[in-house]
Amino acid sequence: MGTGVAEETQPVIQETTNGVHPAISSDPTVTDTDVRPQYLWPKTRSLLQDAFSEFMGTFILVLLGDGSIAQVVLSKNTKGDWQSICWGWGLGLMFGAYTATKSGGHLNPAVTLSMCVFRGFSWRKFPIYMCAQILGAMAAALVVYGNYKSAIDQYEGYGIRTVGLNTSTAGIFATYPQPFMTRTGMFFSEFIGSSILMFLIFAVVDNAAQYLVPLCLFFVLFAVGACFGWETGFAVNLARDFGPRLVTYALGYGNGVWNAGPYYFWVPMVAPFFGCLFGGFLYDVFLYTGESPINKPFMGVTRPKEAWRNAAQKEKVSKA
Repeated sequence: MGTGVAEETQPVIQETTNGVHPAISSDPTVTDTDVRPQYLWPKTRSLLQDAFSEFMGTFILVLLGDGSIAQVVLSKNTKGDWQSICWGWGLGLMFGAYTATKSGGHLNPAVTLSMCVFRGFSWRKFPIYMCAQILGAMAAALVVYGNYKSAIDQYEGYGIRTVGLNTSTAGIFATYPQPFMTRTGMFFSEFIGSSILMFLIFAVVDNAAQYLVPLCLFFVLFAVGACFGWETGFAVNLARDFGPRLVTYALGYGNGVWNAGPYYFWVPMVAPFFGCLFGGFLYDVFLYTGESPINKPFMGVTRPKEAWRNAAQKEKVSKA
């Protein structure tokens, strides 16, 4: 009324149950009462959104990180240096986190474990996240290898792939310790780097605006690499190291990818879990006041029996 358009000709604006508006559908048989299944791929993508998100985020992380190492190593330090590598990994984490916002942008199994322990993240999702992160890292390593294959052939020799030599290129993809490092030193270096990483992740998430968190994480990983990364290559992430290490083994680098160090490969698989748990523990003990096991009975040093007694007394008072 009063619009100058006959009432019966005005379009009815309603959403259908499958999310397709009848006014924009190319199918003239679609009406506002149609109930049709979603298209197969959007439905699949919706069901696997977290896995795809972690896969792509970790893919970006390793793509830029390993790519920065490749450029420095294969150019024989004429196109960058250690700082370039720290920039590459920092930028990789930042853009990877932006890419994986739908899943929380963990990009690291140790971070996911810490979120399960300290922030109530679903334990059911832990294996899904870890598998997606490892597969994303593997895919990125394959892309980096494909891009730099000719340069690797020129650097090592056509078809030659080695580990541990001055002309080795295995370190482009996975981490290897400096020759002087002891087993204890290797573990501690990865442990302290992972602890700093997790402590600062919690600090950033609690204090920065959501859209600024990935930017802050760039500086976090850059700082870890620039200050504590040289001795072991600062993997601080099982997926980032184990995935590309598997790829190099499959591409012909041989058993050296496992026994170099010697047998260093297990350190970046294990130490980040202990380090991230310790870093998260420190943050919650000294700074965090929200929902955390540290702020509950037992972990908060309140005896369980005492807590039960207090709860029982409160219940009696409420009934009275």
